Amino acid sequence: MGKIEKLEDLKAWQESRILIGLVYDHMRNNKDYGFKDQIQRASISIMNNIAEGFERNSDADFKRFLDFAKASCGEVRSMLYLAEDLKYIKVKEAEDLRNRCCFLSGSISNLMKYFRK
Repeated sequence: MGKIEKLEDLKAWQESRILIGLVYDHMRNNKDYGFKDQIQRASISIMNNIAEGFERNSDADFKRFLDFAKASCGEVRSMLYLAEDLKYIKVKEAEDLRNRCCFLSGSISNLMKYFRK
């Protein structure tokens, strides 16, 4: 892992920011406002928990917030199955977003492993 000096250097944070944009794009015209709100909030939670944990002065706190971020990533992935089932997004789009979620979840896990050392 390269030198991380600021939040914006974290690849997981960068990837979560991209995921939010994609979720918002896919939900833009969705009229199921409860569903739309939940998946958007969950995606935002990933990025914000990474940010909040990073800004804490403790590795233990950072790891705890990474755990929250990883859980939110799982929530988004789960909701993408539902979005597909409800025909809110196409199968291929849902798969692509779930793959991004899996990659992001792995990135967060790698950060967590770093703090276990």
